[in-house]
Amino acid sequence: MIVVDRIAKAFGAHLVLEDFSLTVDKGEVNCIIGPSGSGKSTALRCINGLESYDRGTITVDGARVDRDDPSIHAIRSETGMVFQRFNLFPHRTAIENVMEGPLYVKRLPREEARARAKALLEKVGLANKIDAYPDKLSGGQQQRVAIARALAMQPKVMLFDEPTSALDPELVGEVLKVMLTLAREGMTMIVVTHEIGFAAEVADRVLFLDHGHILEQGPPEAILRNPQHERTRDFLQRVLRPAA
Repeated sequence: MIVVDRIAKAFGAHLVLEDFSLTVDKGEVNCIIGPSGSGKSTALRCINGLESYDRGTITVDGARVDRDDPSIHAIRSETGMVFQRFNLFPHRTAIENVMEGPLYVKRLPREEARARAKALLEKVGLANKIDAYPDKLSGGQQQRVAIARALAMQPKVMLFDEPTSALDPELVGEVLKVMLTLAREGMTMIVVTHEIGFAAEVADRVLFLDHGHILEQGPPEAILRNPQHERTRDFLQRVLRPAA
């Protein structure tokens, strides 16, 4: 479903990704972990064409990703993206936010778009919040609206860029529960996350990224319980260290 072949990306003289390769089969969940600034978010933005890349190739369901090619609009419509920040339209209700893409991109009839949005808000546990504006929702509720909004486009692939990093700790679980449901339903997913427990539970493969390089990758039981690279071990010890 997704093939990333040795891409490189630099911002000026700063090399963010180098020889980054990744293959994700249909229905597979890949979790990318690593320190801040290691290139994780840039990798996702390259996959859905929000960033250009300098070398290599990316294909999604057989279509080459090139942000300067008109075909990128079709690829983006089939690649859902959930960001750290929720980016909801503040002047639109929850259901109006979810309806936006189907109405104006896919040109669905309003009643069909509303019915799809309502069903998705129910799916993410917000049936009683469909008419609420974002400022009346908690951070976890806003992020669940953002997930419903991405799903409304009926994507083949979902990309999550640290979707719980902006949330208060007590709100993280409600978002991870929705993502866990999607994984169990067979959604193809790439998740950038610091939630190691989540990665251990849902990932088919975990990749550790540092300074633009994948230092190691494999099944979660290997990478998270018995990492071979010293840098991976150090990172996991820091992330999993109990709070004082």
